[in-house]
Amino acid sequence: MKVLKIANIPGDGVGKEVVPAASEVLNALAEVHGGIRFEFENFPWSCEYYLEHGTMMPEDGLDRLRNFDAVFLGAVGNKELVPDHISLWGLLIKIRREFEQVINVRPAKRFEGIQSPLANPKDFDLIVVRENSEGEYSSIGGTIHQGEDEIAIQNAVFSRKGTERAIRYAFELASRRKKHVTSATKSNGIVYSMPFWDKVFEEVARDYPGFETDSQHIDALAAFFVTRPEKFDVIVASNLFGDILTDVGAAIMGSIGIAPAANINVNGKYPSMFEPVHGSAPDIIGKGIANPVGQIWTGKMMLDHFGEEELGRELLEIIENVTRDGFLTPDVGGSHTTKEVSDEIISRVRKLG
Repeated sequence: MKVLKIANIPGDGVGKEVVPAASEVLNALAEVHGGIRFEFENFPWSCEYYLEHGTMMPEDGLDRLRNFDAVFLGAVGNKELVPDHISLWGLLIKIRREFEQVINVRPAKRFEGIQSPLANPKDFDLIVVRENSEGEYSSIGGTIHQGEDEIAIQNAVFSRKGTERAIRYAFELASRRKKHVTSATKSNGIVYSMPFWDKVFEEVARDYPGFETDSQHIDALAAFFVTRPEKFDVIVASNLFGDILTDVGAAIMGSIGIAPAANINVNGKYPSMFEPVHGSAPDIIGKGIANPVGQIWTGKMMLDHFGEEELGRELLEIIENVTRDGFLTPDVGGSHTTKEVSDEIISRVRKLG
């Protein structure tokens, strides 16, 4: 039996509601199918932990996470308690950077039963591969002078290794889908990093004959996500561009509450981390109405990562059947609670046995 050790970090806000719900779903799936078992261990690291201990995680936090097979994260951030730059850099970004989670993957698709804000969403099904370690989010720069002479400098860093790694990952992912890769660029306005990105994309594409490729400027691409998302398969983007596109992807699905994400370590040295996109949602904390679909779909991505793709497909099909049948939380026009939605998913998982 494959035993998977998972570090649960519910974190802040609704993360404390959706992580337990998703963990119960994964346990039920494992029980029905056999051959796999999850061992979850919970870690209380959060903004509340920071108020008590002065740090988002203990000094040996990364050492404690290192031996897990994956990290299952709920949400990080509560700016009423802790400034975002402290909470994010002390937990989420710290794990991403120090565990070399250099690729971020976020799917978006037309979801059965959930109304897209698009008038005619058709059946879009796309994945954004985002470079997750450098680019526009590098921490190189600084400020100088004061008053009207004050200057802020932020450097974007694009290495050949990091750029090629993200692009090649996108092609490998597309090889299991429709063999269509779109590059997000802005080489008509950003004169050094984006022409470099374009060059590396063209070089990598030569290694994948038979693939359809195209390159789109980020402003036009963001618009195409709204006007014709069904035309895309796999999109590869820099750190900033990927961040923007994936929020657009979540929006056209109908709710950021259903959007999943994976932060992938590709060298096998450290665990990867799986988290929904929705954040801590402070406006609905404690109401029991947080949408668990984003966290559960994130669990499906974790199954795929472990090679359990058939289980992942079954789980996603059940999720869609549940939403199609009207088991919806208020963010997508329903009246069901977090528990009612996750319990219905668990009930249908158990019927598989």
